[in-house]
Amino acid sequence: MASLSLIQQQKLQTKLTPSQIQMIRMLELPSVELQQRVNEELQENPALEEGIDPEENAQQTEQDFEDGYAAEEEDYINPLQNEDFDYESYINDDDVPDYAVHQSNGVEEHDDIPVSGGTSFGEYLKSQVYLTKMDKPDRHIAKWVLGNIDDDGYLRRSIEQLVDDLSFQEGLVVSDERMADIVNQIKQFDPPGVASADLQECLITQLKQKKPTKAVQNALRILTICFGHFSNKRFNRIKERLHLDDQALQEAENEIRHLNQKPANAFTGNVYESQQTTIIPDFYVENRDGELILTLNTGDIPALHVSREYKEMFQTYVGQRRRNKEMANAVRFIKAKLDSAKWFIDAIRQRNDTLQRTMSAIIAAQHDFFMEGDETFLKPMILQDIADKTGLDVSTISRVSNSKYVQTEFGIFPLKYFFSDSIVNAEGEAISTQEIKTVLQEFISGEDKHNPLNDDQLVEVMTASGYPIARRTIAKYREQMGIPVARLRRQA
Repeated sequence: MASLSLIQQQKLQTKLTPSQIQMIRMLELPSVELQQRVNEELQENPALEEGIDPEENAQQTEQDFEDGYAAEEEDYINPLQNEDFDYESYINDDDVPDYAVHQSNGVEEHDDIPVSGGTSFGEYLKSQVYLTKMDKPDRHIAKWVLGNIDDDGYLRRSIEQLVDDLSFQEGLVVSDERMADIVNQIKQFDPPGVASADLQECLITQLKQKKPTKAVQNALRILTICFGHFSNKRFNRIKERLHLDDQALQEAENEIRHLNQKPANAFTGNVYESQQTTIIPDFYVENRDGELILTLNTGDIPALHVSREYKEMFQTYVGQRRRNKEMANAVRFIKAKLDSAKWFIDAIRQRNDTLQRTMSAIIAAQHDFFMEGDETFLKPMILQDIADKTGLDVSTISRVSNSKYVQTEFGIFPLKYFFSDSIVNAEGEAISTQEIKTVLQEFISGEDKHNPLNDDQLVEVMTASGYPIARRTIAKYREQMGIPVARLRRQA
């Protein structure tokens, strides 16, 4: 006969507070989107006001308010703990502040599809998660997987790698089969071809969603059986292998040429950025007599403060609710609005401080580049280097560097531009991959166009110049820069 027993267990679990969620959201926003977010919050929260607090003794009053606020909290009875209190009948969905979201393992989950004025590629993909039949745990995993999709729209990590990373980063253990099922559902998202592992899969996926004409079917055969020949323009071999005539090959080739090689191409940043003719920088770096001055672009973002009227109203209602239980509703509402306003102001303040610290560390690490503007002066640098200098987490540095730009006297650069891996040159010095690409580009630009350098010859000239680099690395960098092989660069 089975026996029942109670077992006490201890386990560590990370949960984000509402203020931390607010901070993470703010940190990811570039300046132009932050300005819109501030305007939205000013409209939605009456406890948040624009401008500097007009009272001369605002700082002292603020402290008095905090002391009174804390004192009232000690004997304040939460109306939600009263079984006779019907919260649903009092407040509707429109009154719920932004931070009031369900959380699972510290990751927010919205019950509805989020809608925003501007949609980035990542946000567009995440919105489609809610259109699937996934349960909440799988939706959380799916959104994590979407974070691994690169700027071109590809998911270049294997199922095994995703499973291992999820276990290490999130503490979630899932089977390869479950992960594969989630990834396959993501591959059905719009735009067609998103989350493909490589170009071949991307193109095939798009063709399978087209009407199966003879040309489309031939195109599928070419990409499935003769992808290597097609990539290198060996059309005669394709015709021999698949028994195609010139017309059939031409029609199939036209179908392939009209496919999108990079599914994320339609999303350059977000809707606001795509409508602008210039990029709005988040930082300005100026050289003043040999000293680099960093300025954070705050644009038209106004100063913010918590409404004094709402603070006084809160104190008044707290005093009255001891005599009138119906005032508990008003106290609950006002307290939520005050909390939201304070968290919002603190989130912006912390965001600006984090951005300043991060950019200052980048400038210090790449000082020579910011002084001269020469790409060869860029030093090898990874996210962990800046995290170590600032004392911030790597994930925080990643959020800061994503979709942010800095304006210098040499032009505007994305923050990601300053991060690169390294190799050791002939003198034993670490040099950045950006420097290697620059030198490689110079050799290719100066080559004899009638007899261009192949990858083996590029290895020789790079090694002779003090950059010992493998042939496969040459090929990888050349592809990343969009430079074709020597045969295709040859001019008659």
